[in-house]
Amino acid sequence: MAQVAQPEIIPITRQQRVGRPADPCTMVIFGAAGDLTRRKLIPALYNLAKNQLLSREFAIVGIARRPISTDDFRNKVSEDIKQFATDQVEPDIWEWFLRRMYYLSGDFGDKKLYPQLKELLDKVDKDHSSHGNHLYYMATSPDYFAPVVKQLALVGLMQENNGQWRRVIVEKPFGHDLETAKALNKQLLNVAGEQQIYRIDHYLGKETVQNILAFRFANGIFEPIWNRRYIDHIQISVAETVGVEQRGGYYDQAGALRDMVPNHIMQLISLTSMEPPISFRADAVRDEQAKILHAIQPMSSEEVLTKTVRGQYGPGVINGERVPGYREEQDVPPESRTETFVAMKLLIDNWRWADVPFYLRTGKRLPGRSTHVMIQFRRAPFVLFRDTPVENLMPNQLVLHIQPEEGISLRFAAKVPGPAMRLGAVDMNFEYEDYFGTQPSTGYERLLHDCMIGDATLFQRADMVEAGWCVVSPVLDVWKALPPRHFPNYATGSWGPKEAEDLLERDGRHWRNFEK
Repeated sequence: MAQVAQPEIIPITRQQRVGRPADPCTMVIFGAAGDLTRRKLIPALYNLAKNQLLSREFAIVGIARRPISTDDFRNKVSEDIKQFATDQVEPDIWEWFLRRMYYLSGDFGDKKLYPQLKELLDKVDKDHSSHGNHLYYMATSPDYFAPVVKQLALVGLMQENNGQWRRVIVEKPFGHDLETAKALNKQLLNVAGEQQIYRIDHYLGKETVQNILAFRFANGIFEPIWNRRYIDHIQISVAETVGVEQRGGYYDQAGALRDMVPNHIMQLISLTSMEPPISFRADAVRDEQAKILHAIQPMSSEEVLTKTVRGQYGPGVINGERVPGYREEQDVPPESRTETFVAMKLLIDNWRWADVPFYLRTGKRLPGRSTHVMIQFRRAPFVLFRDTPVENLMPNQLVLHIQPEEGISLRFAAKVPGPAMRLGAVDMNFEYEDYFGTQPSTGYERLLHDCMIGDATLFQRADMVEAGWCVVSPVLDVWKALPPRHFPNYATGSWGPKEAEDLLERDGRHWRNFEK
């Protein structure tokens, strides 16, 4: 068993603390030897420590199969942080951080592991004064989510007594379809309360996503026109330039629809279209999000054929180098029918959004990396300009840029200087970096901190997860029954299959694309 060091005082940094420090706790990472831990979790925790947002009564226990010691684990993490830190690592803070890291080797399916974990946690809690508060992070295969939490419960590690809290963070994918999502929810809720389960979506750690609510509800000039009377349609795009990289085995079982739509994109839809909550309390916000997800009209089998598009990228050339098609990627079957691109048209059946289409798309090997929400407003009446050289009026567009640059832009018409009445498009751009500077981040800092203080606002509830799957289930059923005929159907470096353009052109609209 690893030795436990005496508590130390975290060094004071020159940086200003924003927000209160997290509660005392021990964070247990199942899957501590994996990529997520070294690339995201440890750098995020270090950033919280550097900004004085971790409790001084904090510790980490990493668990993985690899048979190494705590000292070996600390040495490995110290090497990894050099590569994955988002900012310069300050030696004093890192030393403080490192001394409260421990490692336990074991198989997650081995029942003997959990009494050993309980014994180690008792010592860590005592020596680091972490008050018996435990945060369990499931950085594992989804197959282990329910079994691990069940074993934790069996040895008393999910029990909340004497003011102690016990919380579990579950990574996506949360289920493979509606039935498996329901089954997973049931298994978790059999041994834990809903308030103990934090279903994480790292997209919600991005500032622009969080700013959607502030932008909508803190500005009197936008909320009055945020409805069907003034908005023509909304587009949500999650475009990636990369292929499946080293994830071919996982991706071929999931596909673009399962990988992105029930989680990331549904969160963006709900935040963009929800009614004002009565407060920013977690359940007040999530109640309104859930209402939107339940209000999305389910598609019939016939509608799936006309309102959805799927695609798979073929080979192409990027920056002068040949890039393989999806079927040539590592661990992908040569005749794979898995989609790497999805486009859909959705309607929300409520008073605010009746007859306003929500167009969404996500895909790999597209020309630009861009995640954005584009709100297109209705055109102004043309009558005033009918005796001028102006041939048509362009619609106003408000774009919430989520990545890679975070900001907001507004496109409107302005008169071009000169004697004739001519109009030109003008873009007003706001970027977070210009106004507020940059804060080194992995995207996980806010989410980990929120979990440590018990704020579940940015985490999905069971009903939200199931509502998201209800939207995509009819599509999955039809696509399974009718395999694609012409895969691959879009070239690497294009904006997807032609059918995606047709989806909007049939309605007299077109996609707004962003690329370097």
